[in-house]
Amino acid sequence: MPESLPPSWSPQDALVAVMIAESASDESITNSELMSITRIVDHMPIFASYDSTRIKRVAQVVFDLFEEEDGLDALFGIIREALPELLFETAYAMACDVAAADGRLRQGELEFMAEIRYELNIDRLHGAAIERGARARHMKLPEAQ
Repeated sequence: MPESLPPSWSPQDALVAVMIAESASDESITNSELMSITRIVDHMPIFASYDSTRIKRVAQVVFDLFEEEDGLDALFGIIREALPELLFETAYAMACDVAAADGRLRQGELEFMAEIRYELNIDRLHGAAIERGARARHMKLPEAQ
């Protein structure tokens, strides 16, 4: 385990970790994804009392775990420990919003989304509905011809 691992994470830390992990899953964090994470933390009611200075520390733990052989398993263990099951779909929805923020999904992101669904036991139909909602929220007008 990385030395930067806090003794325990709050549910909000776990949500942030899922978003950061999704963003980093394709080895490229875009400005759109970072802005999406910031917007979610700044405006979603679940983060109303969250100390946003913790984001950097959570991000470092995620990055450190991504470098370890069994780091992904450890990350999901920490997330499941900190996050009430009631918020598993919330975590997936936030990850979907981050993934959709830059308008394209790369293979690494798609594979990581499948991993989140598996690790958080997201029902296939519920996952599809959440994904569809994220896609709808991030649609752009077609280019003028």
